Amino acid sequence: MITIENNCFVLETAHTAYAFDVSGGVLRHLYYGSKLRRLEDYALTAPRPLFAPGNAAVLEGGVSLEDMAQECSGALWGNAGESLVDVRLPDGGRAALFHFAYYERGGKYAPQGLPAAIDGGETLKVVLKEQSCELYLELYYTVFTYADAIVRWSRLVNDTGEAMTVQRLLSLQLDLPQDDYTLTTFRGAWAREMDRLDQPLRGKLVWESTVGVSSNRCNPFAMVSRSGATEEAGSVWAVNLLYSGNHYGCAAQNAYGSVRVVQGMGVDGFSWHLGHGQSLDSPQTVMAYSAAGFGGVSRCMHEFVRHHVVRPQWQDKERPVLVNSWEGLYFKLSRAKLVKLAKEAKAVGAELLVVDDGWFVGRSDDTQALGDWTEDKKKLPGGFAGLAEDMKKIGIGLGVWVEPEMVSEKSQLFRDHSDWILGHRVQAMGRNQYILDLSRAEVCDYIYESVARILRGGDVQYIKWDMNRIMTDTFSPALPAARQGEVAHRYVLGLYRVLQRLTEEFPDVLFESCSSGGNRADLGMLCYMPQVWASDNTDAECRSHIQSGYSYGYPQSVLGCHVSASPNHQTLRHTPLRSRFHMACFGLLGYELDLGDLSVQEKAEVAQQVAFYKEHRKLFQFGTFYRVRETENDLFWMVVSADRTEAMGIHYVRKNNPNQGQYPLRAAGLDANTVYTLRSFSREVRLPDFGTLVNMISPVRLRPGTAVYAIADKAVQFHEQPLEITGSGSMFCHAGFYPVPCFSGAGFTDGALAMKDWDSRLYHWKRTE
Repeated sequence: MITIENNCFVLETAHTAYAFDVSGGVLRHLYYGSKLRRLEDYALTAPRPLFAPGNAAVLEGGVSLEDMAQECSGALWGNAGESLVDVRLPDGGRAALFHFAYYERGGKYAPQGLPAAIDGGETLKVVLKEQSCELYLELYYTVFTYADAIVRWSRLVNDTGEAMTVQRLLSLQLDLPQDDYTLTTFRGAWAREMDRLDQPLRGKLVWESTVGVSSNRCNPFAMVSRSGATEEAGSVWAVNLLYSGNHYGCAAQNAYGSVRVVQGMGVDGFSWHLGHGQSLDSPQTVMAYSAAGFGGVSRCMHEFVRHHVVRPQWQDKERPVLVNSWEGLYFKLSRAKLVKLAKEAKAVGAELLVVDDGWFVGRSDDTQALGDWTEDKKKLPGGFAGLAEDMKKIGIGLGVWVEPEMVSEKSQLFRDHSDWILGHRVQAMGRNQYILDLSRAEVCDYIYESVARILRGGDVQYIKWDMNRIMTDTFSPALPAARQGEVAHRYVLGLYRVLQRLTEEFPDVLFESCSSGGNRADLGMLCYMPQVWASDNTDAECRSHIQSGYSYGYPQSVLGCHVSASPNHQTLRHTPLRSRFHMACFGLLGYELDLGDLSVQEKAEVAQQVAFYKEHRKLFQFGTFYRVRETENDLFWMVVSADRTEAMGIHYVRKNNPNQGQYPLRAAGLDANTVYTLRSFSREVRLPDFGTLVNMISPVRLRPGTAVYAIADKAVQFHEQPLEITGSGSMFCHAGFYPVPCFSGAGFTDGALAMKDWDSRLYHWKRTE
């Protein structure tokens, strides 16, 4: 709801309020936090202004902009902090002061050529005019009531009669009063995405990407928390950008202790020629606030992403269990091998086979053929049409990997169009490939037709869209020297045009965004592709950290999570098959290995896993997510159904230390007055789990690796005792429950839990009828 009285603007969601007014002709920020009881309370939240402090520049009436909380700041003109907009005016000056002109409410607005959140509430448009010329800044606010979120973006309109250069146009400015804050960002690199970093907010802190994509180096999502905030209590603000290119975020403390947060598309190297009568739009940024700590603001973001970012037909649609060919077959693909893998996949209950890299002409390794998107008829006789027929007979869907933004030097496309790549003079190559120049319409048309041909030619139900390198030389031969600062943004606009065309023509195809894993995991891509490949690292231990990081800003319903072979191909770590599965359950389950390499027992276990996941798929994918416990040595996550009648939890232990004291696991999200039955699941324990320790009780000496040991393994079976407890939601949430004690070198009984290193157990709550 939006309320306006005497130029005081109050935007309310279900639990939060955002307020600003007009003071001295400029927009003054008042408040962002929990709802206040009376509308007139918001006007009382403004701090008393400092009049002419020291040598600060002042406005009429002696008020200093340096200490005024503002909705938007131009460069210079008394603004000593970060600016929302920075323009080189026609006369060469940069100082800009924007005065309130008028506002409009209602209507549907979206930034041109950029993705936009959907199904929002009322929108407020506030128009400001630069004091010295006909330059207008439009600020847009859309309320998303039930997500407790507000989307913001900016438009700059040039009516001066002359051209000017935009050097910065951000999407959000949020000024917070003096307090003790912490900035939380998510850094990393390939195979270790979304590593949480907490920094005391002193001075100026920046989170940004300058490599052309939203980046595994620093995700656009960030949080600011007030001192004392915990997982479930305290004030936390969160922001995220609906954009897939360079981005810039900054949280800076001014000389008086107040904090300004800004976010938008990248400013490093950016410039934009804005002619008379033209406008420039920023991407959208979403902001949310919660008084319920990091968990509360996470759930706001999850609600926003699920219902206002993901396309409607995919918001509540359960995702298929897939098998990806990459780590099983790599480049050694053939129709016969894929048919064999598809039959194995069907046998364990999987629903989709994804043909990864290596299917097109000339692609025997990663040094060649990118850009030549034609099936290799030696590997795939009959192409995808023939392979789709094979899949139909088997009863499984077909998916295909592509990397259409790239080109290999050894390719027909490069030989025909070497001028289509990004780069200046001597081009930098990465991963044996160049980046195509998507600022050019003809390149975008080629990419669109290449992917559309694949989708038209066979019954392909899924596309994994990859991008395996960063931009190192953002230069386009198609633009003049004075316009090179536009290339990075024009590239992203070109990408969005391609994705818009494809998703409109093929609305039922499931697209997954990948960029060497999570190098382009952002809300912009999620507007077109309802899921992202979270990381190339499928190791369960690493994924426990990676998926935890994602969970702060992204719901599990958009995160691809696969079970791979052991030892893992990224870490060489051996982990139990069950813990690899349990970790992947808290996302979109897939398998990335050659199922034919598994033993009979392992295949049976995988079939049980897939059946279990499909039985509880809606809960795993769309349940409300809680990070209940995360320590150096263990974690406990839960997903709870929307009606709170069912929940699932994972307890994951990194290192199993003997003779440890017991601690209760406390649940979250359950209804206090509902009675639940909690059950764990019986797990088979095999003789090799104990190694030579079995000789303590064996009447004959058993040596691992011998035929006698193998016979004993088949003959002797152990099962852990499942746990079953009936109690109220309040008991589970406040008192908790004690897991079955772990084996501790004193003999194994049915009452013990044989937890290894990097092991886990699932727990299931169901309302007792």
